[in-house]
Amino acid sequence: MKGLRSLSCSIKLFVLCHGLLQFSQLLYSAYFKSTITTIERRYGLSSYSSGTISSLHEVSNGVLIVFVSYFGNRVHRPRVIGIGGLLMAASAMILTLPHFISQPYEYDSVLHNRHDICNLQRNVSDSGTCGRVESRRLADTNNLWLLMASAQLLFGVGSVPIQPFGISYVDDFAGPGNSPLYIAILFAVSVFGPAIGYLLGSVMLQIYVDVDRTGLGAEQELRHSDPRWVGAWWMGLLITAGCLVLTSIPYFFFPRAMPSEGNVMRSDSDMKDDFRKTEVSLLDFLKMFPRIFVHLLLSPVFLMLVLAQCCFSSVIAGLSTFLNKFLERQYSASAAYSSLLVGAVNLPAVAVGMLIGGVIMKRVNLSLKTIPRFCVVMLTTSTLLCIPLFFMGCPTQKVSEVNNYQVGQYGSLSKCYSNCSCPAGAFNPVCGSDGVEYISPCHAGCTNFTKDPNNTHRVQLYTNCRCISGSQNHAHPAPCPNSCQHFLLPVILVISLVSLIACLTHNPMYMMVLRSVSSEDKSFAIGIQFLLMRLLAWLPAPALFGMAIDSSCFWWRRVCGKKFSCGYYNNDILRSRYLGLQVGYKVMGILLLMLLGWKMQRTQEYSLEKRPEGLL
Repeated sequence: MKGLRSLSCSIKLFVLCHGLLQFSQLLYSAYFKSTITTIERRYGLSSYSSGTISSLHEVSNGVLIVFVSYFGNRVHRPRVIGIGGLLMAASAMILTLPHFISQPYEYDSVLHNRHDICNLQRNVSDSGTCGRVESRRLADTNNLWLLMASAQLLFGVGSVPIQPFGISYVDDFAGPGNSPLYIAILFAVSVFGPAIGYLLGSVMLQIYVDVDRTGLGAEQELRHSDPRWVGAWWMGLLITAGCLVLTSIPYFFFPRAMPSEGNVMRSDSDMKDDFRKTEVSLLDFLKMFPRIFVHLLLSPVFLMLVLAQCCFSSVIAGLSTFLNKFLERQYSASAAYSSLLVGAVNLPAVAVGMLIGGVIMKRVNLSLKTIPRFCVVMLTTSTLLCIPLFFMGCPTQKVSEVNNYQVGQYGSLSKCYSNCSCPAGAFNPVCGSDGVEYISPCHAGCTNFTKDPNNTHRVQLYTNCRCISGSQNHAHPAPCPNSCQHFLLPVILVISLVSLIACLTHNPMYMMVLRSVSSEDKSFAIGIQFLLMRLLAWLPAPALFGMAIDSSCFWWRRVCGKKFSCGYYNNDILRSRYLGLQVGYKVMGILLLMLLGWKMQRTQEYSLEKRPEGLL
């Protein structure tokens, strides 16, 4: 028992446990973000809607962070962290419920009697009806919103104490010179959570969504790159829930306080006496809160630093939520492969950047004056490296009757399928022998098809296509190939290099926040910092990036006359707006850091002028 108690009093062990819990927390968050485009496809969400859902936990987190700041040193911090971890595990379980209460996923297919081929004898009036399947699909989307919103709000409650309590606990009981390195290790270890989360997403998205209901039939018909493919997004959430439970348990064995490294802890009675002297009632704290809050906001150094962090956090939020979708839409990567690239290339670069930044902070011992200069140089470099990305993109594919209009043997091209009774919500892209993409075989006027001799569950070719000109009027069962897939790997490497350089500034800016406030306001300042970052960055940024992506959509799928999800994007607009919003945020952050550096310089010059002459 004595050995266990001495082990639980090791700050190094706490750093390890807290790194693992943050690893699991970010594993959950990253996995959910890696599947967000799949959830969009499955339930017909816009990017704005999915971005809002992905950031909704910031609402409850932002509301409660103030109370967590109050309870700073007044509660058993490790135990509260453990309870928060269990709440996050419960939210991960709730997130899986939409899969189990929804109808099985149905996609347009000529092999499943979905009327996805031109049938000249079919009743034309059937094409625009809103049947039971379509109505149920809309109901499933409404249920998704209710359950996922509840789960995200609960996740926000559970995540409230994780960083403020954990970081302040480490900073309180670590040696003075070790705190920056411990916090850097903490963040570096936890960043591998998103990396593993995206890799887990890559694995799970290769499994068909309804594998627990229908077996492997759909996997035999659909390829992973097929726009109708939906992976098993829900399976990884069950794994992340288990990780959160396991990593939360050790916190119930850590003491409320432990000896600082190199020092002997005072007796419990002395600590209780000090606690009674500093204890303030919650009501008194709420009365004090506006004054302390305004005092911190009136501190130019603290305010400019946190606002700069908000700018860079917005960039991270946009990348973590929609980088997968950007790679999918811009370079025709599958959801599984894009998750693999983000997890295996981009996020390890982020972890390396954070760790090197912590080492630089410890070895070079950057001062409050030099930190802004260092950050400006690094972030300006990373911003300039983003410029080539604007030119490494793909043109928008030609889609018949969407952005490409032709006149064929039937006059207006739409007349060639006017008697085909094509379903209004049909979406099964095919590539015609004329190099033009069509929304479905029906919209290409195809009246027949052949099966793949090696796989009778899969269509090999659509034939007798009335809308396709030329002698070979057939269509292949897939979107037309992208002309610049060779850009995919160079782009992810450039984005990873940009991320590595930018993350060198993470630890220095974080330590500057801790060092720019008094020790008694440390926990409160961390709470205010996270409150502002949530309200100004993590909450609105995914929705803003989602709006930017939605604004580049030029053809929406519709179910029962309502927008369901985007079918086609203008690639040039998508690239310029998605990347342009990131660069805009970075430029604002750099300007704030330059202003902060100027302020620190002026403060130092003023203090030197006021110093008595004999001390110079």
